[in-house]
Amino acid sequence: MPRCSGSLAFPNERQYRTRPTHGIGKYKHLLTKEAPKKERQQMKEIKTATDAEYGTLNVKVSGYDMILVEHYSQYIHNLCNRLGVKVAESYALPTKSTEVMVMPEQGTKMYVDAILKTHERIVQLSQLNATLCPIFMEVMLKNQPEGVQLSVKPHTEADYQARFKARPELEGLMAQIT
Repeated sequence: MPRCSGSLAFPNERQYRTRPTHGIGKYKHLLTKEAPKKERQQMKEIKTATDAEYGTLNVKVSGYDMILVEHYSQYIHNLCNRLGVKVAESYALPTKSTEVMVMPEQGTKMYVDAILKTHERIVQLSQLNATLCPIFMEVMLKNQPEGVQLSVKPHTEADYQARFKARPELEGLMAQIT
């Protein structure tokens, strides 16, 4: 117990008696300021390939089982981190639905038998070393689960536009305004 002249001093005395938790839990000042949404969605420059390394590549993982596709894309992302390959972006494309129609033997009316949903994930790589690429591809193919398709191709502007869902009614309204 500390010694004081005249009065008692408590070492754990609260600074604010009326608001004991004042200021606790505030973290907004620690975060970096986010750019406005219009500036965030600008397309990044597409890096071109050189003799020593590939340019910007899209590793596309697709399949019918969303969990399998998601985990395999996470595996590819972690593999890139371990091998020192720079991952520019990792994102999901809109889910595509396909209806399977069946026509009975007697009759002309078709019925929906099943709805197949195709899930796609993109892991965008930049600066993949040309000597590391065959090893990287072999490891990816050896660990590819059943029912998951894998494709690797250079990134184009059309790939960037495919990320966003088309909203024709909104585009029609925007055309009327201008």
